[in-house]
Amino acid sequence: MKNLAERVAQHLMQSGATMAAAESCTGGWVSQAVTALPGSSHWFDCGFVTYSNHAKQQMLGVPAALIDSHGAVSEPVVVAMAEGALQRSQATIAVSISGVAGPDGGTERKPVGTVWFAWAVRGGATVSCLSYFSGDREEVRRQAVEQALEGIIAYLPH
Repeated sequence: MKNLAERVAQHLMQSGATMAAAESCTGGWVSQAVTALPGSSHWFDCGFVTYSNHAKQQMLGVPAALIDSHGAVSEPVVVAMAEGALQRSQATIAVSISGVAGPDGGTERKPVGTVWFAWAVRGGATVSCLSYFSGDREEVRRQAVEQALEGIIAYLPH
């Protein structure tokens, strides 16, 4: 994880960019991973840990109707989370994550390991993707953090 966070830092510094994170199932792990690096204040703006639906609405401006109609673990919600984080920060790119880490909470349509991601870039497009991870709660969360960080590198314009 440290090597990946260092790659993110290098990419952000080379681009003159900053990042924000809007996290649900990862509980701030993305923010922790990048702020563990010395000098992260130069390229990390802020993190929002929005575990509850209420927090997603209050902190990120996610419409309640969006959560009601699609569920918190959905593409429309993570897109709104990422765009809300970008609007409420000075960041160049924001990543958002919402998923079912387990061991319970899964459904037939959204089994444990289902995680949605979105990356919103200031002045650019918002990209989203759905992943299905295996393993226990910690493994699902770790894989989600890694994919979130890899997306920062992939989706920030070079």
